[in-house]
Amino acid sequence: MNEIYLAGGSFWSLQKYFNIIFGVLKTEVGYANGKTKETSYNQLSTTNHAETVHIIYNKNIISLPELLKYYYAAIDPTSFNKQGKDSGSQYRLGIYYTDKKELPTIIESLEELQKGIEGNVAIETEKIKNFIRAEEYHQNFLLNNPFAYSHISFSQFENLKIKQMENISYRVMKLHETEPAFKNEYFANFKDGIYIDKETGEVLFSSKDKYNAKTGFPTFSKPINENAVIKHINIKKLKIVVEIVSKEGKNHLGYLYYDGPKKLGGLRYSVNSAALEFIPKNKMKKRGYEEYLSLI
Repeated sequence: MNEIYLAGGSFWSLQKYFNIIFGVLKTEVGYANGKTKETSYNQLSTTNHAETVHIIYNKNIISLPELLKYYYAAIDPTSFNKQGKDSGSQYRLGIYYTDKKELPTIIESLEELQKGIEGNVAIETEKIKNFIRAEEYHQNFLLNNPFAYSHISFSQFENLKIKQMENISYRVMKLHETEPAFKNEYFANFKDGIYIDKETGEVLFSSKDKYNAKTGFPTFSKPINENAVIKHINIKKLKIVVEIVSKEGKNHLGYLYYDGPKKLGGLRYSVNSAALEFIPKNKMKKRGYEEYLSLI
């Protein structure tokens, strides 16, 4: 998991925008790179902090250059402190990194941006400092106040959602779609290892509990532990179904049925491959999952 801090006009708009992007795990809004270690919304003109979104993302799903391309599409990169109706130093543009090793990647990305636009790129690039989480009412403000002003237009939000739908994992995990049977990555995989939530990395299932249900989907007799998945009772096509979602990510995984082999407990956890990443046993230690080796 990596993190980056991005400033680009009102943080209300930018937070809503990045919350749509698959691979972004968590966002929070706050004030960054001002002159003081403390500030508040009403003090920004004095402390010179920028309204900033702190983004935690899964680098295996979306890289930093890809994330920055989405950022550039959401702003006017040539206007330093004015985005839409918002103007002033608190609305300035900024990329604030935590690891100096990321700076060459950021600079290369900005150089590529410059080649494709008229006017000079006006984005501040610094190491993050003096970040203060904003007041609670600012967090996910547009989610709670959908008709409030946003310098990112409704059509931009909708186009971003459409772009995300090109990814089958997004459609499965966020829109609750079901991938094609027998045409997915793991239905016939019976190697030793664990299956994790593709977006968050949380451990869900062990190969020890996987069996061939002949349905064309990865099928398990149980999760790796009782708390790994959450069950939701829903109505689908006039039938009661038990949906299973990951505990931390709240991502749709598939469905639970009660027609599994009796000798395995009678349960059939039918899961979409697109919601999973398989970690082979010989790579579990390197990936940080050594504690689960005894469960394989």
